[in-house]
Amino acid sequence: MGSMKAFHAVVLGDVQGVGFRVSAAYKARALGVTGWVENLDDGSVEVWAEGEEEDLKAFASWLERGPSAATVVEVKLTWEPPLGIYRSFGIGSRNY
Repeated sequence: MGSMKAFHAVVLGDVQGVGFRVSAAYKARALGVTGWVENLDDGSVEVWAEGEEEDLKAFASWLERGPSAATVVEVKLTWEPPLGIYRSFGIGSRNY
């Protein structure tokens, strides 16, 4: 088992009103990733994700596509130290 990693991402494109957050949460939970996803006022979606590096890479790859109704133009992703405070993956709030 590898060490825990984390990333912060902002997903740009047609990513609001297309089920992006719900789909992202479903995918993250399926991968065992914790953190949160929320809409930003500028129309983008923000993500904080923590987990095993392999699982995070799979999640990051999914973010580049999103659900079928989304059009992802860019994912601005930065690797960060994990906080280790999240027990699940939540939608719309950072308090998970």
